[in-house]
Amino acid sequence: MTSLSLPAAHQLRASLLSLPVLFVLLWSTGYVVGKIGLPYAGPFTLLFLRFGVAALVLLLVALVTRAPWPASRTQVGHLVVAGLLFQALQFAGLYSGLKLGVGAGVSALIVGTMPMFTAFGASIFLGERIGVRQRIGLAVGLCGVALVVVEKIGTGSSGLAGYGACILALAGITLGTLYQKKFCSAMDLRTGSFVQLCAASVVALVLALLVEGLAVQWTPALLFATAWLSIVNSIGGFSLLFLMMRKNEASKVASLFYLIPGVTALMGYVVLGEAISTMSLVGFAITGGAVYVCTRSR
Repeated sequence: MTSLSLPAAHQLRASLLSLPVLFVLLWSTGYVVGKIGLPYAGPFTLLFLRFGVAALVLLLVALVTRAPWPASRTQVGHLVVAGLLFQALQFAGLYSGLKLGVGAGVSALIVGTMPMFTAFGASIFLGERIGVRQRIGLAVGLCGVALVVVEKIGTGSSGLAGYGACILALAGITLGTLYQKKFCSAMDLRTGSFVQLCAASVVALVLALLVEGLAVQWTPALLFATAWLSIVNSIGGFSLLFLMMRKNEASKVASLFYLIPGVTALMGYVVLGEAISTMSLVGFAITGGAVYVCTRSR
């Protein structure tokens, strides 16, 4: 009995440890693929396509697998609020900032400060204890992210509106993380995510119609971007995020976002030919070490 249980436990532990790595990789692709799709659709139109396709896929999966639906209006309400924060506000702000000229690096820096605010909010609203080691790791991680993008600050063409949009994205992902952990941690990933994406789709559709006229240039690049953002990011990435939030404290999961700007920069170098400086490489190393400190036991 013991010889069978130990390998099984080891395999389960290895599987859980792989979730953060897979999450960082999947989430980072969203920046690169989003940049590929934005020239052919406005930010709100691209978001409507992303959210709408993902919602339809999840609805089909939920019906086929007979997934349980929210049992009360209160549960539906919590899911809607989380979806408006996590999906609609975050990505509407982020894509608007990119469209207004904010560089990808600066956008990543602004959104990448989320762990600091999430850790602070979790200590107040969720009662999570933030140890000294984790506080130091969070602070050092913020410095590492800053090193990655410091050379790009001031080189973009955006005004205050662009940076304000990115701050809205930061508010959306921070508040969404805390709200999801507190009120929606037990949701079914199929039906819960469907409700959240439906709420976000409605907001994106209204904005796309009013601001952009829902204009789309149907190209292979846009079709690829829509499919990838919908299936890989909106379904795969968020499912991994919610699974990790169930198993870990919100502040620990949030610390993984420090890795995303560096990984995104590496992907941008390979896929888009974007240059990476020595200072950026140093920032990646500092960030990786900080994430290790934040996620180990206190």
